[in-house]
Amino acid sequence: MQVAIIGGGMITHDQILPTLYDLQRNGVIGDISVCASRRSTVETLAAAETLLRAFPGQSFRAYPDAPGDPQPELYKQAIADLPPRNLVVVATPDQLHYQHIMTALRHDQHVLAVKPLVLRHAEAVEIEKEAWSRGLLVGIEYHKRFDDRALMARRKYRAGQFGEFVLGTACLLEKWYYRHSNFQNWCTTENSDAFTYIGCHYVDQVHFITGLLPVRVSVYGIVDQYPNGNSGYLWTDARVIFDNGACLNVQNALGFPDDAPGTNIQGIVMYTRGKDRGGLLAHSDTYRGLSYCYMDKADGAGGTTYAEPSPDYFQYVDLGGPGLQPVGYGYRSIANIVKKCMEVESAAPVDRAAVLRRIDETGVIATPANSAYNELVMEAGRASILNGGREVTIEYGERPGIRFSA
Repeated sequence: MQVAIIGGGMITHDQILPTLYDLQRNGVIGDISVCASRRSTVETLAAAETLLRAFPGQSFRAYPDAPGDPQPELYKQAIADLPPRNLVVVATPDQLHYQHIMTALRHDQHVLAVKPLVLRHAEAVEIEKEAWSRGLLVGIEYHKRFDDRALMARRKYRAGQFGEFVLGTACLLEKWYYRHSNFQNWCTTENSDAFTYIGCHYVDQVHFITGLLPVRVSVYGIVDQYPNGNSGYLWTDARVIFDNGACLNVQNALGFPDDAPGTNIQGIVMYTRGKDRGGLLAHSDTYRGLSYCYMDKADGAGGTTYAEPSPDYFQYVDLGGPGLQPVGYGYRSIANIVKKCMEVESAAPVDRAAVLRRIDETGVIATPANSAYNELVMEAGRASILNGGREVTIEYGERPGIRFSA
């Protein structure tokens, strides 16, 4: 299977490309291409020291292949150059996902999309129908689903060991230096917000663990300025009510101190109840038991001399070469979706619907069919934040949608 990545930014450098390089190195996939609107983006990615050291001798085909003005429509060429029934990875700003995914599907390509899939439920439904009609898989990369903590909690909760979720709180705050990145050009008030971009992880995780559906959403956003003068909802506080009456509070921001030792701060606490006792599920997703103090400040934005690195999301280890081996749930998530695309593709055309249905029903990988509640939450959250935190009700049934609560 050949792979075209649309978007050459941070997530492609940190997780997507190294995972695909490892799969390529092990003969699982074939050629890789990366498309960005600017030549400088793919040049920087190709020259990244960590990738060169981890994957000696490997490279990708770059779009654009020469300097010039930005080419925001170049993704169409990169997708068209890919033979049908291969894989397109969409790793672009939230508001661009729909057009990139639909272009890929109309060229008969499987799709791996970073979360959230899209910002409107109707678009998710359209994607689902287009993919189903062509026997294609669309996998949404909610990588926290592949954290062993989440998988353990899911199995135990669904076996009844925790009782019923009642009240919870979650947070995920990225470091301040994100404001100096390309976020300042797209994660602005009119396009997205901190809850949409990062809070979706924990809303998805509650459903992933419990099976409960979100039914009411309110998001209060605080506007702050980026270095380039653009405005964004860079601090958000959300309240999500689930269909059993449980309540989850989610706080997100691009504001965790750069001098703090972790790359971010994140975690979730869920209080549960049984017949005559209470239960607890608490995941500290920031501190993983490591304390390092270096001789010099670590390279890159947000580098510190004292660090508490996470071994779980994505790291490189030396297992004897060649290069370095990527490990962690970020790697497992990408690799699993790629392999499921290949599973669909290896089935006889008459059997693909059954394979796709099994992936949907298993529910480990998020797909448009089994996780459209996320798009309803995103749509409700955007309506709420743009109206001062007003509560929005999610309606399911034959015509899912949102409306402002009375």
